[in-house]
Amino acid sequence: MGKWFYITTPIYYPSDNLHLGHAYTTVAADALARYHRYRGYETWFLTGTDEHGQRIERRAAQAGKAPKEYVDEIVAGIQELWRELHISYDDFIRTTEPRHEKVVQAIFTRLYEQGDIYKSEYVGWYCTPCETFWL
Repeated sequence: MGKWFYITTPIYYPSDNLHLGHAYTTVAADALARYHRYRGYETWFLTGTDEHGQRIERRAAQAGKAPKEYVDEIVAGIQELWRELHISYDDFIRTTEPRHEKVVQAIFTRLYEQGDIYKSEYVGWYCTPCETFWL
């Protein structure tokens, strides 16, 4: 069995079009993936989008669209940009895809059954633009 190299970008949040920072991160990851392929490593390069959250819901409503319809358009633009930049990813994952949801549900269930995740209540301020709970 050969040597393996796995690299991923952040899974980008498609509440709006990407900017130069997203492209920089992806080009850097692509360069590392290409280098490791050249060096003979079995390489897997993953990128994608995180399509859940209040910010997306709000932006979609402002645009008069359903959240999935809204992100579908942005994701198409992201994938076109990666084609234009010749990004050599092996997989593009979307958190709204059934294959992603199935794996996350299985992991969540296992962690819950082990007691690593538990039901509780939290009261505090939530910042939607920051997507952060404040203590």
